[in-house]
Amino acid sequence: MSMLTPPGMGGKYRITGDKYPRMRRPRNRRRIVTAVVAAVVALGLAGWGTLQLIDVFTSDGKKTSASHKANCEPAAKTSAAAPVALRPGQITVNVYNATPRSGLAKAAADELKKRGFAIGKVGNAPAAYDKKVPGIGILLGAPTASKGPFSVLGTQLRGATTKTDARKTADVDLILGTGFTALTAKPDADQALTVLAKPAPAPAGKC
Repeated sequence: MSMLTPPGMGGKYRITGDKYPRMRRPRNRRRIVTAVVAAVVALGLAGWGTLQLIDVFTSDGKKTSASHKANCEPAAKTSAAAPVALRPGQITVNVYNATPRSGLAKAAADELKKRGFAIGKVGNAPAAYDKKVPGIGILLGAPTASKGPFSVLGTQLRGATTKTDARKTADVDLILGTGFTALTAKPDADQALTVLAKPAPAPAGKC
């Protein structure tokens, strides 16, 4: 027996010469361990991939919903904030004739009254404007008149210019110029009032 042979071991475990026995683990056990590790890794990758897909679809849904709200909500706010136009009955109009022709102020005032406007003073134009208005006419009022009264009254006399003065009252002067022949036809004026009362909302994009 060789001196390298451990005590009590003989037979096939006896070491002789320069050859040593190889003590290998069973191959079946190694294959089982490898298969188990591969299965665990595969399950882990599958679970991670599933979570990623869920996150992608969930994120897209949230982004789509947020985009839908971003496109639609501004339009609702714009529509709600749109100013409501004044009605003719809320505007008092003073009608003055700045032309050499007589009776124009009264005729215009009567027609405006039929169309729902409140009529104030009627007569000849003040000296500052008498026979000095070459166009169709002038709408004259306080600075605040530009926020509504000028637009509403302007539907009755298209082409009239606007001008403000230092008055503190809400009435508006309609000074008829030498180019005046008649008020805007009622159907056209009514249509203009309808458009003015219901302005078109701003584009809202795709909803």
